[in-house]
Amino acid sequence: MITYDDFKKVEIRAGRILAAEKIPDTDKLLKLSVDFAETKEVIGPTGEKTIEPAPRQIVSGISAYFPDPATLIGRTCMFVTNLEPRTIRGYESNGMLFALSDAEGNFSILEPNASIKPGTMAK
Repeated sequence: MITYDDFKKVEIRAGRILAAEKIPDTDKLLKLSVDFAETKEVIGPTGEKTIEPAPRQIVSGISAYFPDPATLIGRTCMFVTNLEPRTIRGYESNGMLFALSDAEGNFSILEPNASIKPGTMAK
């Protein structure tokens, strides 16, 4: 058991998958580019500042369930977004996809309804 205060530390947000590809020489891993409605400031060659989208890279062991990773593109799913970055097979992962599986081989990613926008935090 964890305390409610410990649970409140977990940041759960909706993210839209922008790109998905199999990581070479692995059986399970996909590299996802995910939009959480985050931005970054970029300084151009002449010193001008612009704000650009800042998708996150997330590595997930779900390749067996998505033989064609492109089927994930455009889907909004739930992620833990405040984990420390972790390097998996040379790829930095900046979050964790929420998914479920059971002993019978059933699998599901957790997806909010269509009205939920990227970046929305779970309460």
